[in-house]
Amino acid sequence: MPDERSFLFLLGSARAGGNTEMLARRAAKELPRSAKQRWIRTSEVPLTPFVDRKHDGEDFVPPAGNERLLYDATMAATDLVIASPVYWYSVSASVKLYFDHWAGWLDQPELRFKDQMRGKTLWGVSALAERPEQTEPVIGTLRKTAEYLGMHWGGQLIGNGSRPGDVLLDEGALKAAETFFAGADLVRV
Repeated sequence: MPDERSFLFLLGSARAGGNTEMLARRAAKELPRSAKQRWIRTSEVPLTPFVDRKHDGEDFVPPAGNERLLYDATMAATDLVIASPVYWYSVSASVKLYFDHWAGWLDQPELRFKDQMRGKTLWGVSALAERPEQTEPVIGTLRKTAEYLGMHWGGQLIGNGSRPGDVLLDEGALKAAETFFAGADLVRV
């Protein structure tokens, strides 16, 4: 991995220290020391509801407040890790709202959002209490997002767990976490 990698971990769980976060932190332990890490819990930087203004004829409104914090963190990262439990076959509401704001950033030519996202890598980490195939919609959402923006798709790390700490009993997920970020095929999707 190049020395200049900077990972933004967006923790989208409704519970601090939950199974998804535990799995993401286990995988992050294997990153090289030279890789920067920034961890943001989406519940601690709430966003306002997204309002689609692209056809309103309004002037450019730059991101402000928590939206600005997330925008700047997104732009500074080479790698974005969406750590969201599977909620109703999708990412959490706070992660979905973050993605909704991407639509606003895309509609503001001054931000050059799509150009700046091209070449970054998008990763997913999820824990769920159901069968692993229940993550297909989450993987599809993240993979298609990467594809649309010309990002690399790093892959999805999946663990099983319902009660706090259950994911630490999922030996397969813990083993996969050890190599999740190492030597990933960063082919553009």
